[in-house]
Amino acid sequence: MSTLAHTMMTAARSADTGVAGPGDLDRYPYADAPGSERAGTPNWDGVDTEMGRVGRRASGSRGRGLHGQLVQQLGQMIVSGDLGADRPLVPEEIGQRFEVSRTVVRESLRVLEAKGLVSARPNVGTRVRPVSDWNLLDPDIIEWRAFGPQRDDQRRELCELRWTIEPLAARLAAGHGREDVQQRLADMAEIMAHAVAQGDSLTFSRADAEFHAIVLQVTGNRMLEHLSGIVSSALHVSGGPVTGCDRPTEAAVGLHASIVEALATGDGAGAEAAMRQLLTAHPEVDHVVPAPREH
Repeated sequence: MSTLAHTMMTAARSADTGVAGPGDLDRYPYADAPGSERAGTPNWDGVDTEMGRVGRRASGSRGRGLHGQLVQQLGQMIVSGDLGADRPLVPEEIGQRFEVSRTVVRESLRVLEAKGLVSARPNVGTRVRPVSDWNLLDPDIIEWRAFGPQRDDQRRELCELRWTIEPLAARLAAGHGREDVQQRLADMAEIMAHAVAQGDSLTFSRADAEFHAIVLQVTGNRMLEHLSGIVSSALHVSGGPVTGCDRPTEAAVGLHASIVEALATGDGAGAEAAMRQLLTAHPEVDHVVPAPREH
């Protein structure tokens, strides 16, 4: 085993990553009881006052401290539907409920407004916006959907997005790979192989996320490169100890290895075919996208 593989596997086993394990997905503060109140004044009952538990999955775009925790709490409530569309959000009520200053509330609402979750207008106040206005590619919104009632939709949509863009990315990457990048991909494939042998799904998922992000980053297409961070973030929070659309099996490892080999030899068609086969190997994808055609 390479030094990189050993280091990554050791770190994965020892770190508190916040990736949900079996049964963990229902431990977050979402109220999904049928018939729950969705209109009028927000009902803050049952919400964590101290917000300590909510902030345990760190996100770089939210920052830290009370501001980041309040963004996390309100964002989860909006995405889960606890604060439905057109709900009024009164800063004074939020400040009192969560025991934070007006400044913290104001800055938190600005962050949520930038994500398309709320809008603030003169004489109208701050209100929750409909789903159609949300920035669904925002890593925080991806996370909130992945750990809330919409987790199944989030996972399906992620698989559909990946099936659409990653085979093309693999074809383009075959003409743009550098030696150091190629080595990094080979390292990730090696890590996945060792992780499967040891039954270490967490390490597999981390290496898998980095592998697919690297492929998107070396396509020579800046728009696809921009999506690499989004895909990586979504893979890390897509639900369960195994992330992504593929399973930590020897077959998945073999397909990753085939992609590495195809990229090393400049075989764009081979890389595309292997990537498409990898992403259609998951039962959640088979019913929404066609199987690859033989040419």
